[in-house]
Amino acid sequence: MNLPWQTLFQAAHACLMEQDIEQKLTLTEQIQQAWLAGQLTMDITDAPVRIDIPGRPVHPQLVSPKHLPKRSMHTEQGRATLIHALCHIEFNAINLGWDAVYRFQTMPENFFTDWIQVAVEEAYHFSLLRDHLRQMGHDYGNFDAHNGLWEMAIKTDFDPMVRMALVPRVLEARGLDVTPGIMAKLAEAGDEQAVAILKIIHRDEIGHVEIGSRWFQYLCDERQLSSMETFEKLIGQYMKGKLKGPFDRASRLKAGFSEAELDYLDGTG
Repeated sequence: MNLPWQTLFQAAHACLMEQDIEQKLTLTEQIQQAWLAGQLTMDITDAPVRIDIPGRPVHPQLVSPKHLPKRSMHTEQGRATLIHALCHIEFNAINLGWDAVYRFQTMPENFFTDWIQVAVEEAYHFSLLRDHLRQMGHDYGNFDAHNGLWEMAIKTDFDPMVRMALVPRVLEARGLDVTPGIMAKLAEAGDEQAVAILKIIHRDEIGHVEIGSRWFQYLCDERQLSSMETFEKLIGQYMKGKLKGPFDRASRLKAGFSEAELDYLDGTG
């Protein structure tokens, strides 16, 4: 396979900025294949720049979360808006994976392999959800969405330690908490296909959060910082000192959280 880039970081930036959905999905697979085949170097040619707007289609229109309608599981329209919201999260997560690769160019090689894998799996999740949404008579972009995930990406683009703490271990970990409840409501509504898709996503997201936990610990160790104290400090600084529960302790333990961290989040530690 001959890609037009020599370095991983050039390829990651190109995929990150690609607006066409199909091309972004194709590039995600192709870049991983090229990377694993040793066809892309880790040479740094340009310093990463802040990306206020990554590559994305014109639709969905991005609005404040307070302007999004409430979703009822009791109507097909309500379930479609839910699937669309999940689809939007996964699309953003593709960009977040590539941004981690592009932005933090001095990290070890395994860091890039991990986050490329995350991008590939997020692309798979997006495709599963979009196919299901299409079967419901809609498509990605038909409903409004919000930009919360990317706003946090911008806030954390200066430091991989802060990124690992707040995107995988806060925002994505929230998905571990809420997905089982969503699956139960979808099962009650009779949407078994959506339940099957969310089982795949939940399984993979545990791995994604674990990757974030592992690299957060690596960076804390490298800087001789207490990971527990650093995590608390960052939550206090960026999340107003409190995360919304309840927390799925079993999933979070699999994803690299310690019992002490979970006690802190629960308010019992």
